[in-house]
Amino acid sequence: MPELDRMVAGLRCRDVLALLDEYVAGELSPARLEQVEGHLRGCDNCARFGGEYGALVERLRDELGSRPAGDVDGARGRLESRIAEFWRTE
Repeated sequence: MPELDRMVAGLRCRDVLALLDEYVAGELSPARLEQVEGHLRGCDNCARFGGEYGALVERLRDELGSRPAGDVDGARGRLESRIAEFWRTE
């Protein structure tokens, strides 16, 4: 499992993980965005995971765009399973 307390660009990996939803949605302040991107440039594990996470979010958005709203809970479960799988295999 990757080290979640690694400090890069003023943020720990666990902090970046907690901010991924806002990062992918484009909802971070400019200062926080700069910190997260600085961390991603300096941390291979977070950069790889963030890229996979972002791609997964985009696929889910595409899929959910054509599904009824009730499918959101199923998509959330699949997303949580994928995140857990990533951290187990590292």
